[in-house]
Amino acid sequence: MADMAVPTSQAGTTGQARATSQAGTSSQAGTSIRAAAPSEAAQCAIRVRGLRKQYQGATAVAGIDLDIERGEIFALLGPNGAGKTTTIEILEGHRRRDAGEVSVLGADPARADRAWRARIGVVPQTQTRTGELTVREMVSHFGAYFPDPRETDKVLDAVGLSKQAGTRLRRLSGGQLRRVDVAVGIVGRPELLFLDEPTTGFDPQARRRFWDLIAGLADDGTTILLTTHYLDEAATLASRVGVLAGGRMVAVGTPADLGRTDADSTNDADSTNAAGGTGGTDATSTVSWRAADGMRSVRTATPTQCVLALAREAGTEIPGLTVTRPSLEDRYLELIGASENGAER
Repeated sequence: MADMAVPTSQAGTTGQARATSQAGTSSQAGTSIRAAAPSEAAQCAIRVRGLRKQYQGATAVAGIDLDIERGEIFALLGPNGAGKTTTIEILEGHRRRDAGEVSVLGADPARADRAWRARIGVVPQTQTRTGELTVREMVSHFGAYFPDPRETDKVLDAVGLSKQAGTRLRRLSGGQLRRVDVAVGIVGRPELLFLDEPTTGFDPQARRRFWDLIAGLADDGTTILLTTHYLDEAATLASRVGVLAGGRMVAVGTPADLGRTDADSTNDADSTNAAGGTGGTDATSTVSWRAADGMRSVRTATPTQCVLALAREAGTEIPGLTVTRPSLEDRYLELIGASENGAER
């Protein structure tokens, strides 16, 4: 059986997760981020400075800085090949780095001992393939490695596998096998939990139930580092997200923060005067309405003031009024596109 180190512990105090990058990427993110002071570093579950990794001359991770405080859910986003899994594997101690400083739960993962491994939980991308064991046997087997494991039946209920407890793994669907991976990852009461695309293969109902599980773990003090391609998942679960592209952290902030851009106001002068447009400073919302000569719109950082100005001018209901704010997906696609265009140049 493959050695899936999926360890334990309790703890954590709530805090904020912060990430940074080098080579001027903070300007691309629209967010200024400073390095953690020594007193802050002591509160971090994860602290990374200048992390680099290459494979046969190809750069996978190009100088990442990352701080995640205890008790936080931090989501790492990015397209395939962005460096997410490499970064996670280095933090787990499963892959050697080429350069940089890494501290996870106060230790360097490259030199960590078994006691350290008993404080982390891992849900990797790859699925469990131990076909002759039952679901209960699989989770109980891994729980036995830890000093204070959760009760197997409670773990199975939490991941929605109570009815499959006696079923052999080879008879499970892909989504059910993924839930077994999650069960193995949390059975040891991890202080820090790594989740690498954990809900791949889940149906919508199972994903929602999993979100409740993760939120509950965070409420109990577990720090969680999550990678996902589901942006709604990141927006729902994470207090902060980081966007990786080309091995660099190109943005970091709350899901709401990443919707804020420095885009220019888009409309004519009349619209700007009437609606109080900002002229392009931190324009984060689009206010649209139907004027006498057709539809108008303006980008503005103060949509409420804009709507009030329109209402005063109209003296009645504003026809065709809509207020649209950028979503995390909008900003994510913009950042990835900008990174790819920069790499081509």
